[in-house]
Amino acid sequence: QVQLVESGGGLVQPGGSLRLSCAASGFTFSMYAMSWYRQSPGKERELVAGIAGAGGSTNYADSVKGRFTISRDNSKNTVYLQMNSLKAEDTAMYYCKASQTYGIRSYWGQGTQVTVSS
Repeated sequence: QVQLVESGGGLVQPGGSLRLSCAASGFTFSMYAMSWYRQSPGKERELVAGIAGAGGSTNYADSVKGRFTISRDNSKNTVYLQMNSLKAEDTAMYYCKASQTYGIRSYWGQGTQVTVSS
């Protein structure tokens, strides 16, 4: 049974930091690229950051470059998103996604809410 369980969301003041985690199970974690997406009410889900299965290649949305860092620990089947210098516009539900590197399978987590407000 495939599971992606996000955690680490919450309420933070502007300028603050949060670290999101996504724990995976039920598939060969290292064979999947991992991504973080986010969605705000009334907006489409957007890609925030991605990392290759081996962890060497990363990509980021322009809006988070220099503030967010994606990383993964294949020994723990976990992907992280370190978010610094948070802004009100970062407020959203954050989702973890696994995408098969050499196939078409993909899986989504249930999301964790991040709210940036004073």
